[in-house]
Amino acid sequence: MERGGCIYIMTNYQRSTLYIGVTSDLRSRICEHLTKFYPNSFTAKYELTICVYFEIHLTIEEAIAREKQLKKWNRAKKEILINRSNKEWKDLSPEIMEW
Repeated sequence: MERGGCIYIMTNYQRSTLYIGVTSDLRSRICEHLTKFYPNSFTAKYELTICVYFEIHLTIEEAIAREKQLKKWNRAKKEILINRSNKEWKDLSPEIMEW
């Protein structure tokens, strides 16, 4: 059985740092970021607790491929992607946590 996947972009309060991640369970993964479950991680170190973008893919393999693609992009291109669906860079974590 194939498992779906998601890619997501986290940022900090200042919107100065971006992190792109991939997961098969977006809700649980966002919860880990919010609670700093991994205290020595990049996202914990840079206070990346705001989810500003995500995509859902049919398979985890598709999500991993998309994550690799986005990680090669420059900051400006990532900002265009975020702005297309979340112009205000609103924190999407609360709606994700309600799933």
